[in-house]
Amino acid sequence: MVKSPTEQRIIDALEELAAEHGVDIVDVELTGATKAPCVRVRIEGADGSAFTLDQITAETGWVSDAIEALDPVSGSYTLEVSSAGMARPLRRPRDFARFVGEDVELTTTATEGRRRYKGRIESADDAAVTLVLEGDEQVTISFDEVKKCTLKPVYDFKGKKEGK
Repeated sequence: MVKSPTEQRIIDALEELAAEHGVDIVDVELTGATKAPCVRVRIEGADGSAFTLDQITAETGWVSDAIEALDPVSGSYTLEVSSAGMARPLRRPRDFARFVGEDVELTTTATEGRRRYKGRIESADDAAVTLVLEGDEQVTISFDEVKKCTLKPVYDFKGKKEGK
């Protein structure tokens, strides 16, 4: 995955501490304008479990301390710590392998040709991910070219009616 140097420094610093807290760093994103930057940190349990709001609150302290010690942004910034959510970002090869069979939206850094893909993860290894696109077309994309990838959640508002 392609991350900015600052985002990668934050990820590296947090991942050093995450295991001792039973946390997995899903993603780090630096967004916003220069005058009002925001550092977004998405976390989940080391076993892949989602965190409750109380658990997120409990983990925010050490995340904040680690980022403050790193001092990645000159001046003030906003820190957002949250769960991965339903549209979970995929960052590492193991994330892609975990969600084989799921639908994703993926953006690449390619300068020529297509940059955005929507499809189902067919397979993933340490070097690349293979997607099945609409019309059963397959494409294999190197992780070095992946800029952003998120799960595409399916919302079922109908649900099952009782007795049927």
